[in-house]
Amino acid sequence: MKRRQASVVANPVLVGAVTTLVVVVAVFLSYNANSGLPFVPTRQLDVLIANGANLVKGNEVRSGGFRVGVVTDLTPVKLPGGKVGAKLRLKLDQKIGAIPVDSKVTIRPRSALGLKYVELETGASKKTFADGATMPVKQATVPVEIDQVFNIFDQKTRDAAQGNLKGFGDAFAGRGADLNSTLQTTPALLAHLKSVAANLASPQTNLPAFFDGIGRTVKTVAPVSKINARLFTTMADTFDAFSRDPQALRDTISKQPATLDVATQSLRVQRPFLEHTAAFSRDLRGAVDELPGTLPVLNSALRIGTPVQARSPQLNKPLQDTFAALQDLVEKPTTVGSLRGLTATVDTLQPTLRYLGPFVTVCNNWNYFWTLAAEHQTAPDASGSAQRVLLNMAGAQQPGTDSVGSAGVNEFAHGKGATGTSAPEYLHANFNGPAVNGKGEANCGAGQTGFISQANPYRDSSIPGDPYKNTVVETGQFAKAFDERADLNGPKPLYAQLDREGKGVGLGPTKVPAGETYTVRPGGRGVDLARP
Repeated sequence: MKRRQASVVANPVLVGAVTTLVVVVAVFLSYNANSGLPFVPTRQLDVLIANGANLVKGNEVRSGGFRVGVVTDLTPVKLPGGKVGAKLRLKLDQKIGAIPVDSKVTIRPRSALGLKYVELETGASKKTFADGATMPVKQATVPVEIDQVFNIFDQKTRDAAQGNLKGFGDAFAGRGADLNSTLQTTPALLAHLKSVAANLASPQTNLPAFFDGIGRTVKTVAPVSKINARLFTTMADTFDAFSRDPQALRDTISKQPATLDVATQSLRVQRPFLEHTAAFSRDLRGAVDELPGTLPVLNSALRIGTPVQARSPQLNKPLQDTFAALQDLVEKPTTVGSLRGLTATVDTLQPTLRYLGPFVTVCNNWNYFWTLAAEHQTAPDASGSAQRVLLNMAGAQQPGTDSVGSAGVNEFAHGKGATGTSAPEYLHANFNGPAVNGKGEANCGAGQTGFISQANPYRDSSIPGDPYKNTVVETGQFAKAFDERADLNGPKPLYAQLDREGKGVGLGPTKVPAGETYTVRPGGRGVDLARP
């Protein structure tokens, strides 16, 4: 007899275990449904959006009405512009394929209760996002939600809307005929308004800049709003006075078109001036930027200059008479001749002054002249002093010799050429050469040696009497005393002179300053050390 085989379902333990496993798997899949089914291949895409838009983890990602993924993460980030936004991490099914780089994302409401989903609109670009790439914020749109619209109607706004509605109702009540007239004339108004709107919309009009200027104007006027309110209140009296004389107001208005025509022509002429003023203002901007640092100096100048300007009217009248007299002088025919004569005089004196000037400005000869002139009257005699006189008597020199009194000499008297019993003659005088040499150095030795006084260390003090007669006259000692300038009397040169070692002797400069012209010989060309 064959045994019957037992059925699987007949074992209650096995059936219970299978049922428990099925329930656990179902619960696991239900719990993880929001994060995608397990073992399904996916790709990741990050999306930058302006704000979180009330999205939460587990919100669906749909494309073409079908679910293609879920939102797995939502974190705040700083966007490229510096604002704080959000970054969505999308987990997309692999079956959707690669996402083109020109794709867009829009946050959509799924229900009126605030549930949202992400709508993915795939683009047409051949270039695609890599797995884990980030979509820029400019490709994500967060539309205005209905709750945001309702949020603007707060209590204050609702009260104001009720007031507007009541006011408009009162304004339109009983004015049906006026409304009909308005509707009748509106087409003509709109016809003209079209060209006005076109001008306002033109980029050349720059309407945003106009409103920006109005904003700055209002911001400037705001601190003086109370004063302006008082001004308008006071102007009501002025307008009341206008209304009391309608004919004068009509006459004023009737003259406005002609005035506007003249103003239009004037503005055409003023346009170049205004353009130049604008350019000048741009150039002046740099100076204006530096003005705050110079204001203390300018304030001081204004403080000092204001009293001077107040006294200027007293000066202007005599100054006007002076300029009138100067104009009369210029218009006289003799003035031109006088100026020509003066120019010729200057041209004549210029070479002389260039040569003689250094004798005064460099060698100080004016003071030396009076020093030696006083010395000329100091010869001691029995009654006090007498005038010093040197009589040069011409000797019996033969013709052709270079003596002091001979005719036809061609050299200075230097003791040569004497014949017979005649004594050789020497020229006892200083040679007045130029005050400066060709390099502009002081050359004031002639006439500026002074005299050697009794304090001269080379003087023979054992010989009493006149110091001029007792001065040592040996050539070597005298030259040594002069070179060392042991005790020179009289004024000193204004410019230092170079000694034999090339050192400047004196308190002044060693050269004529650059810019002062001079000549080494009379009538010569002027030399300026500032030029090569």
